[in-house]
Amino acid sequence: MGRIDSRDKRRRGRASLCGVALGLFAVLGCLGPAHGGDDDDDESSSAGPKQPNIYLDYNTAYAIVPPNTLAIGFRNFISPIPVGSQSVMLNAPLTVDLTERFSLYGGISAITSRSDISPWSSMIVDSWNIGFNADVIQQDSKTVTVISTLTRSINSAPGLGSTSNQTVVELDYGLNEDQTKGLLAGTRVTAVWVDSALAKVEPAFVGYLGGYYQWPNNWKLSGRFGIQNFGGAQIFGGLIRAKAFTQPTMRIDLERMDDNDNRLFGATVEVSWMPEPLVQFTLRTPLYAVRN
Repeated sequence: MGRIDSRDKRRRGRASLCGVALGLFAVLGCLGPAHGGDDDDDESSSAGPKQPNIYLDYNTAYAIVPPNTLAIGFRNFISPIPVGSQSVMLNAPLTVDLTERFSLYGGISAITSRSDISPWSSMIVDSWNIGFNADVIQQDSKTVTVISTLTRSINSAPGLGSTSNQTVVELDYGLNEDQTKGLLAGTRVTAVWVDSALAKVEPAFVGYLGGYYQWPNNWKLSGRFGIQNFGGAQIFGGLIRAKAFTQPTMRIDLERMDDNDNRLFGATVEVSWMPEPLVQFTLRTPLYAVRN
């Protein structure tokens, strides 16, 4: 994400390998994860459910994008325009929890949008995505989770088709035995590769701290607060430039879980300043075919 500045100096391209490197770390971690406790605990933590959870992790997101902002996110990247815009995005990845610690997912996304000078467009399928969620380390009250998503655009402006990777590495430090309250620390890397040589987008990095609390009725509240650094972008050979920036970001999640920590409902508010705020509201309503 970047604020447009036509006077920004040309930045040298950097290899966008951070997301791939973190994804490789996740795969290696899954092959040989660290455990704590005795052998019985190891067997219990590595054993998956008799049947994997299978569900559509359906979510609806509404985003408000300020003028002259390059929006880089989970599905695609939105080209900067000199007016504010809004969008509604639907995503329904088919998710399979192979074990209690490892999930695979993949699906398609659709979008409709409007700007201050144009009405709402027709809903179109704009991208597909695949990814995984893995608890690569579980030791006592500490869990390290890696979430990596690869996204490919389907309908983009000529020369602006893109492939992106977003990878999150998060440490969960439980403060009680049943881990209903705890602290969070993590990082998120988003890298975008544009098909055209006339467009180059540098990676965006986020580092954050936070915490969570889950009530006895299984409602769970989480908060993450951090700093985002974006390296800038050049589009159409530098005709349009997105200025590099470092700005705060925040995310609040309210979730309803069942007794086995399966999500039944989720609502998320994310705000990223760049420097004007980009706001996104997301509702998650998983549709289970199999739920343990």
